[in-house]
Order: sequence, then C-alpha cells, then structure tokens
Amino acid sequence: MSAAAKVLDPAFQGAGQKSGLEIWRIENFQPVPLPKSDYGKFYMGDSYVVLHTTHNKGGSYMYDIHFWIGKDTTQDEAGTAAIKTVELDAGLGGRAVQHRELQGHESDRFLSYFKPCIVPLEGGVASGFKKPEEEAFETRLYVCRGKRVVKLKQVPFARSSLNHDDVFILDSEKKIYQFNGANSNIQERAKALEVIQFLKDTYHNGVCGVAIVDDGKLDTESDSGEFWVLFGGFAPIGKKVSTEDDIIPEATPAKLYSITDGKATPMEGELKKSLMENNKCYLLDCGSEIFVWVGRVTQVEERKAANQAAEGFVSSNNRPKATRLTRLIQGYETNSFKSHFESWPSLSTAPGADDGKGKVAALLKQQKVAVKGVVTKTAAPVLEEVPLLEGGGKLEVWCINDGAKTPLEKEDIGKFYSGDCYIVLYTYHSGERKEDFFLCWWIGKDSVEEDQKKAAELANSMFNSLKGRPVQGRIFEGKETPQFIALFQPMVVLKGGLSAGYKKSIQDKGLTDETYTADSVALFQIEGTLAHDTKAVQVNAVAKSLNTTECFLLQTGPSTIFTWYGTQSSKEQQELAAKIADSLKPGATRKHCKEGAEVSTFWSALGGKDSYSSTKKESDETIRDPHLFSISLNKGLFLNQKCDLLCPRLLMKLITILTVFHGFIFFDSDASGKLEVEEVYNFSQDDLLTEDILVLDTRAEVFVWVGQCTDTKEKQSAFEIGQKYINRAVSLEGLSPKVALFKVIEGNEPCFFTAFFSWDSHRAIVLGNSFQKKVTLLFGGGQGQAEDKSDGGQGPRQRAEALAALTSAFNPGSDTKTSGAPKPAGSGQGQRAAAVAALSGVLTAEKKKSPEGSPRKSTSSPPSGAKSELDPQETGENNGDDSEQNPDVGENCTYSYDQLKSKSENPATGIDLKRREAYLSDEEFETIFGMTKEAFYKMPRWKQDSKKKEVDLF
Repeated sequence: MSAAAKVLDPAFQGAGQKSGLEIWRIENFQPVPLPKSDYGKFYMGDSYVVLHTTHNKGGSYMYDIHFWIGKDTTQDEAGTAAIKTVELDAGLGGRAVQHRELQGHESDRFLSYFKPCIVPLEGGVASGFKKPEEEAFETRLYVCRGKRVVKLKQVPFARSSLNHDDVFILDSEKKIYQFNGANSNIQERAKALEVIQFLKDTYHNGVCGVAIVDDGKLDTESDSGEFWVLFGGFAPIGKKVSTEDDIIPEATPAKLYSITDGKATPMEGELKKSLMENNKCYLLDCGSEIFVWVGRVTQVEERKAANQAAEGFVSSNNRPKATRLTRLIQGYETNSFKSHFESWPSLSTAPGADDGKGKVAALLKQQKVAVKGVVTKTAAPVLEEVPLLEGGGKLEVWCINDGAKTPLEKEDIGKFYSGDCYIVLYTYHSGERKEDFFLCWWIGKDSVEEDQKKAAELANSMFNSLKGRPVQGRIFEGKETPQFIALFQPMVVLKGGLSAGYKKSIQDKGLTDETYTADSVALFQIEGTLAHDTKAVQVNAVAKSLNTTECFLLQTGPSTIFTWYGTQSSKEQQELAAKIADSLKPGATRKHCKEGAEVSTFWSALGGKDSYSSTKKESDETIRDPHLFSISLNKGLFLNQKCDLLCPRLLMKLITILTVFHGFIFFDSDASGKLEVEEVYNFSQDDLLTEDILVLDTRAEVFVWVGQCTDTKEKQSAFEIGQKYINRAVSLEGLSPKVALFKVIEGNEPCFFTAFFSWDSHRAIVLGNSFQKKVTLLFGGGQGQAEDKSDGGQGPRQRAEALAALTSAFNPGSDTKTSGAPKPAGSGQGQRAAAVAALSGVLTAEKKKSPEGSPRKSTSSPPSGAKSELDPQETGENNGDDSEQNPDVGENCTYSYDQLKSKSENPATGIDLKRREAYLSDEEFETIFGMTKEAFYKMPRWKQDSKKKEVDLF
C-alpha cells in the first residue's frame, strides 16, 4: 500500500462483521470504542457514532450508521462524528445508510436499538464523568412521548411543567410516580410503565415504590397526596405550551438539488431516477426529511462534502431541529426515498450481498483508501424451521359454482382446478386454546372474477359465523404457503375447471377445454422437496416441459402412470414423486422411468422426443427479513366547514387519501380515508398494540393483524388495507402482487404468525387496552381489590380531608380548584407542617392496617390512579409467564422421565401438567431434549411445545 494511502481509522478495524450494535464516542476528535456496559448511555456534551449491523435471511450484511449529537457538544466534535461516519461507511463497502441524530429528535429506528428509552446524561468527556455512586440522588421530572419507542425529555421539576396532554414521570428517591394527563394517549401511558421499570432497575437497584396518578382523579388517592406534596401542594395545572423542540416539520413536495463544489443547485423537471448520475451527489428536499443521494463512483471527499452541504442547507433554510437527515448510496435506496419519484425502474433495486461490492472496494483502493477489516465474506442464507398447523384436525373444502359453495367428497380433497375457486376450513386444537380455525379461499389462475368475488364473500360470511376467530387468508395459485400445502397429502393442481363460470368463459373465448380427466394423457411436475412445500402441478404434456433437475409423473391412461426422474433430481424428490403417484392414481400400474432410459411408449404419449431444459428454475422471490408496519385509517381528515355544503357524492370524489409509506406520503384517488403506514423497527410482541392495525410483511406472506380495541369499520377493512399495502410494495419492493394475504385477530394468532416474534402466549391473553394490559403484566393481576371496610369506610374520607387541609395550607384563602402556585416560602409554615403531618399520619395508619409484609392495596383499579408496587419481592406476585420467569420450578422436586411422560404407567402427582419438562433433572433434561433448560426456555413457545410433543411431555 502506498505511503500516501488513507488508512481506515484503527478504531473501525473489524467493524460490521457480526449482527448487532457497535458504538464509538468522539474523544479528542477520534472515535473510541464504547464498552458494551455503557451502551444506551449518551452524554449531552458528546457525539457518538453508532453502527447497527443486520445479517438478513439472504445471507448478506446490511448497515445503518447513526451519528448522535448531544445538545451541548461542540461544533467541531459534531463535525468529526459526521466525517468519521463517512469513513466507516467507506470501510464497509460504501453501502450503509447514514442518519444524523440530534438529541431529543432521534429517529424511531435509532431509539428502537435502546428500548424502552435512552436517558441523556449531563456532562461529557471534556468536563469529566461522575460515577453514579459519586452523585447525590436528584429528583427529576420527565415528559414521556411515543407509542413504541420513547422520547424521554427531562423538564424543570415544577408544577408549571405539567399539562393535561402528556404523560410525565417523576423519579424521586423513594418512589417513581407516573402522572397521566387527562388527554394523554393510552399507548404512551403504557410505554411510560416500561420506562418506569427501566428507571427502577437502573437507578434504584430494582427496589423502590411505584405509583400511578391520574389527572382529574386526585382527591381521594393517598399516592396523589404524596405526589402533590413534592410540588408544594395541589393546584390546577396549565395548558401545554409548545416550544421550538415541539415543532414537527411538515412534508412538502420533493425537490431535487445537484451538489457541486459543496453547494446545492435546484434542478428542474419531474423527479425521475434518470436525472441522477452515478458520479455525482444530489440532495432531495422533502420538508420533514432531507436525503443525500450518493452516486456509486463518487470520490470519498465528494461524499463528505455532500454531507456538509446538507447540514448547511438545513441551517440556511431555518429548518426545525426535528428535520431528519439521511444519506443513501446508489443501489441501496430506501422505499421512502424512491417513493418521491415519478418512476423507479424495478430493475433498480438494491444489489445482492456481493453485487457491486468488489467494484466499490476497487474504487476505494483506487482512491487510496485502505479497507482492511472490511467484511469480505457473505454468510449463507438463514434457513429456519417452518411452523405448521397442528395435525389431527378436521379439514373441509368447498368449490365455488353458480354463486354457491359445493362441498368436495373426501377423495377429491387436495385436488384443485386452475379454473376454479375453493374455500378451505381447517379446525384444530392449538396449545391451551379449545379450538382454532384456519379459513382461506384459493384462487385458481384461470378462474373467473365472479367466482373469485363469491369465494371472498362466502369466506367472510363463514368468518363472521365463527365470531371472527379464524385466521382468514386469500391464497393465489402458485403462491401457496407451507401451512396450506401441508394440509393436503398430497396437493395436486389440475388444468381446466369444473365450475359453470369457467366453462362459460372458455366457450365465450372460443378456447378448447383442457380440463383434466382420469382417462386423459396428463403430465405433472413435482414442485418442492419437503412434505410441507410439495405439490404436483399439471403442465403441458409435451417433452419440452421436462427438466433434468426435476421429477415428473406421466399419466397415459386410466390405469398406467410413469414416474420420470431427472438425473439431477434429489432422492427426496424421487420419494415424494412415488408417493404422489400412488395418491393420484391409486391401484394404477406404476412404471419407473429414469432420464436417458425412457421407453418408446413414454415419448409417444408426449407427442415424440424433444429437447428440454437442464437448468434448475430459480425462484423469482427475493429473500428478505420480515418488516412490521403500523397502520391507521382516518377518514374525512381534510374536510372543512365549506365541504359540508357539498352533496355526499361530490364530497366523496373530493376526499383524497394520503398514504405514508415508510414515512412518505402518496395519493390514492380511489380511497375514502387517510391511510398512514409507519415502519416499526426491531419489533417485538410488545409492539402489537390492541388499538392498532399492523401489517407484517414476510415476503412470502402479508399478515394484517387487527387489535381487539380497533374501530369496527377498520376491522372490516383489514383485507382492503392489506391490499393497499401490497399494491404499494409491488412497485417499491418488487413484492409479488399475488402474495398470500392473511387477516389475524388479536388473541387468535396462529403459530406461523407468532414464529416471527419471541412469543409469550400468556401475554397474548391479557385483556384491556394497552395501558391496562401493561399494568397487569408489570404489576400483577391482584390490584383491583375492593376497599378494606374495617375502618368503617373512613380511609378515603380521612385522606381527602388531609389532602384538602394540605392544599389549603399552601393556598390560604383560595379554592383548591382555582388556586395558583404556592405562596413564597416563609408564610404559614406552621400550618403547612401540621397539614403534612396530618396526611402522613393517615398514610401511616393505613399502612399499619395492611397485613405485615404486604403492600397496601388501592381503592380502585390501577388505570384509575391506584398504587402498585413493581417489585415482585415486595408484592409476592408473579409477573408474566412462569415458563419465562421461573423455568426451574422443579429444581427442588424432580421426577424421572418415565414418571413425567403424559402416557406414564406410574405418573408423578402434584405437578403442573403444562410444565412436565421442568421437573426433569438438568442431566436428564439435556439427555431428553439435547439442550440445556436455559436454551430451551429461550425458544419461542411454539417450538417448546413442538419439542415437548416429540418426547411425550406435552
């Protein structure tokens, strides 16, 4: 390497070679790796570089680099972080997406790495750090915003900071209080509880009291009294006052700028990809977000200058601090960027794992940038076990014909004609639930539109008759999911159709009816290699249909069938072909026929010998990790008073739908509401909020998950919402327009949906809104008990009187409902002291009445302002699922495997039958399951159940 070469910073050597986070802090203008124990701690006086590496299912590594700028950091340090971000990207092959993160305005993607929140700390490298034990505890007040990721902001510890619209957390030395503004969001209230748990564990060693105080329900709650004492007494709070930090930038029509010599020059004309050249940098101004697009063959110095130009653009145009700034490399554009263009060719999708990487490395080498330590190997694609529906259920199939559904005979179940549509209902038992349903309609590629609509209509009627419990799906021919195929042993797709609608369409088009019959010559290709993805598909009965890499079945008449094995076909395919032949033509004479050793009758049935392909057909589907999106549908948001004068029909024509896809707004003229789509990053089960509709896109299927507390009309629109998502994803991501679409109702999630989460079935059955659910999960279920009447009902009255006296002491001569801030210190101190003592006496008396060693129970349920202790050691309550919280329940009471088996002749008694495996000794557990208990309980519940069934411990 030349002496003039620019060596990659040693701190970045080896970065990006494994999934997860890597963080560097800028110290003396150099990146210094941060210890993992300090991840999530950000000092206001510093700047950081954060790398998030994802190993996707396709086997490649994807990168997001964020540079975080504290509000007190110097301009030089912030600039260094931005420059080092570009250098790190260069070392990773120049294909990372870069994000600027300003303290207090972080992106949801960034915050998702540090759930439930980050708490910026005062100080920095220049001022030195203080260890927590060196600091005296300081009571802090925070405002807590965000439904899935929390933006936690410290505000002055004063009553004037409170308002009716937000959720606040008051962190005092002995107790953490959550104050719910009367108009605050239910989901923000729920998320704040997670923050409280985090604060308790981080700053209180897991031991402190927790109380929930509701705005407007304060008079009879002792916790409210304690809360308001900290503010100097109760008084009305004011309205929310907006600050500069609260300004949310508005989205505007996108405008493209060319960046030359560090300056942004506006470009004219419609936005098209062809406007951007691969040796230049561009700026796309969308108002709320600014993108920097970097051509693949641009110089590293040009890339740095482009970032600086974008910073200058934001500053010179006086954009709000919350304006997002994102840098993209050519070929790795995000959907939110591509959506702003009139057109984006489908071939212009992101390259594969190694495509273009060698060119980038060669270019960087040419520019004398050393790339030692860059990831050079691509890992193999991630293959995961496919969860299937429980076996042993009841399978029913109906064919759509003449506007009605006709049940199929048992011997015909599994045979699907391309010209027809079918409804499939599978009833089965899953886990602890009494009964589950898998309901879907299958659409043949040659079926008529009338039959397709009727299948959807009748399937929906069946869904309603089953009280909305089934998983409801729409499946197109050729896009069947493993769960669907596995129901049929085997599944066979035949040419033609039996419905009257198909017959009429063939007649109207003057086409020959090629519908399969038992006597006709028919050729079937065997697709798939495993039982859950194998099916036989009828193809044209000619030699050209054959393929060296596949297996085929040739029916030459009512009693004879050939099995043809290509020389490159697998043993598994051959075995499955034989099995399907016996099922397709039971009792028929089966003749084996290997490639190259065919008999003359085989070729004559195909119309003569001919050339055929020897290349394996590759799937046109791109392997991709699943993505979760939050969906909301709000109708009539654009109406004003003048619109009320319009007739309904004209009004509906004027309503336009604004759809935000990956943060971008687009128009859909045929809709009647505003569909907002927002990606949920690093998602988990906790992100399935009961008030929401979410879309889970796994590439192989699209799920629309519907929360129980969503609007009824939105529930009914689930398939329409899913279809709108698919339509947009087809143009932006190349998603198949015929991808399987499922509707999943909260509480009835199937295993092939929950497999994408670390699923806890006990969490899924907790009732209530998001806040009530979170209270139950974190605090336990015993908080809503009735008031203890042993004092004759005097407790609430005494508390109310004590609180009123306290308020009066701090606000003499004023009504508690209208009084302002407390008087200056020094006036009425004796009266105040007496009032505080009185309230303290009431609380102490109540505490003494509680059973020794147990917390005081509240007078109402937690959502209404009740006190709840978060420490399980204090409450003695079990939070969550036993299998997750305490997998070793059998540690002091073990039994042998023979005693624990469900079919044991000498069964153990007095055990939890749902947790048989927990009573095995550690040694026998590893022998039976081939893994430790710890590894077992980290698996998703459906996998645990599957393992237990295999060894008769379910």
